[in-house]
This record gives sequence, structure tokens and C-alpha cells, in this order.
Amino acid sequence: MRHRNKINSLGRKAAHRKETMSSMATALILHKRINTTVAKAKALRVYVEPLITRSKEDSTHSRRMVFSYLKNKYAVSELFREVAQKVADRPGGYTRILKTGFRKGDGAEMCFIELVDYNTAMLETAEETQQKRTRRGRRRGKKDEAAPAAQTTTGKEKPAETKVEESTVPETEEQTAAVEETPVVETPVEGKAETIEATEEKAIEQVKDTAAETIADQDEVKVPETEAKEVKAEEKEPETETKEVEAEEKEPETGAEEIKAEKPVAEKAENEEPTEEKDTEPGDDSEKDAESDKPADK
Repeated sequence: MRHRNKINSLGRKAAHRKETMSSMATALILHKRINTTVAKAKALRVYVEPLITRSKEDSTHSRRMVFSYLKNKYAVSELFREVAQKVADRPGGYTRILKTGFRKGDGAEMCFIELVDYNTAMLETAEETQQKRTRRGRRRGKKDEAAPAAQTTTGKEKPAETKVEESTVPETEEQTAAVEETPVVETPVEGKAETIEATEEKAIEQVKDTAAETIADQDEVKVPETEAKEVKAEEKEPETETKEVEAEEKEPETGAEEIKAEKPVAEKAENEEPTEEKDTEPGDDSEKDAESDKPADK
């Protein structure tokens, strides 16, 4: 009988069971994830995790002890070089069992067993859930609940007032400043609605007064603008008069230029007349010579 015997023999003798565990442990260390039955996975978890904790101390003694269980030098080197560095900050619980259902033939319950630090998808989801967690504040008393209720009621009435103001009076910077400066008296809701209405009427009257003042200021600003335009028109009239005077001064100058142009023409005509006389004088000499020659022949 198996009283007080918690070890699952897995239907094998001791030697056979040890060999199955060592082969499954080497496969898990090399591949980081294997598929097996739930019973074998639970037995393997108890077998592998002590070996992973021993791999955190890299010494010849610990390597020889692990090799006596695994009997595979490649698995031992992988465990001490890579897996030990990944698992250095984890104080235990290096494996995870994920159930996948039942096997078709005999109905055995199947699962995946994997090393926790090598499943990046599960690690990311765990970090996101930790970030989303927030503590809830303490419950507020009745007094704290009553104050927000009063603020919500006053806040609902204010938008209607602003709509009326926008429809009746144009918006300006001074109006908005006046609205911001108007003090809002917070009073409890119970039996004091009349005081709220009175304060609202006062605020509306103040806004209307400020709007009337701004319109009067705008009219005063427009009147000096018209006066400035008239002054500019008067300044333009002397300019036109000066232009006419300049045009009249230019007319005598044009007459003097015409006189100057006539003088060179007369001088040119006088210069041409002596040249014509000079041209005729040589011809006369030839005629005189001809007449002098005739008496000599006779």
C-alpha cells in the first residue's frame, strides 16, 4: 500500500522514472517549452526547479551535481550560461503549466510546461495589468456629497444666462472681463433660489452697462477719424494750387526756348549768303580774261 507516499511513480519503476525525468528536464532547458501530460509536468516541476536554483552559483561542484541529474553536457552549459542569467532576480517559481485540454485516445489531461522568463507575451500582459491597477479613494461624507450637488445645479443654470447675453449684447473683451469679475455667491439650494435670481439679474445689468459704455467709446473714436479725413482733404487742395503755379511758370520758359531756337536759324542763313557770293566771284574773273584776250587777237 502507498500510505503517506506522495511521489507519483507515473506507472514506472524507479530507474525508468529517473530517466524520463532527466530527458524531459534536458528538453525543457534546451527548448524552453514542451507539451506533456499534467501528471508528468507536475513531477517535472519538482525535479527541475532545484537544478535551476543550483545553476545560480556557477562553480565546478554545482556543474557536476547538475550533470549527475541531466547527463547532457549541452543542457548543462545552456543552463549555466543563459537560463541562470535570466532567472537571477527570481526567487523561485521558474516554470508555468498551461492546460490545453484532453487527449483523444485515452482522455489524458494535456498541458504545456514552460520557463516563465522566456514567454515575453505573458510578461508584457502582466506589466500592463500592474500599471492599470489604482487605489480607490475613501468614501466621502454627506457634507462632501451635498457641496458638489449645489455646484452642479448652479453650473446648469449658468449656460442659459450666457446664451441670453450673447443674443442681446455683442461680445467684447471688456464684457468678458466684467463677466469674469462679477462675484458668484454660492448658496445652498434649499429655500434660497430667490437670492440666486437676484444676483443673476444684477450681473446681467452690469454687463449691459459695460456694453453701452463700450458702444459710446467706439462712437467717440469714429468722430476724430472723420475730422482727420477732412484735414487731409484740405491739405490736398494747396498741393493742386502749387501744381497750377508750376505749370504757368513753365509756359514762359517754353517761349524763351522758341526764341533761342530761331536765333541759330537766322545765323545759319547769314553764313550761307557770303558763300554764294564767293562762288560767283571766280566766274566773273574768267569772263574778264576772255574779253581781254579778244583785243589781242585783233
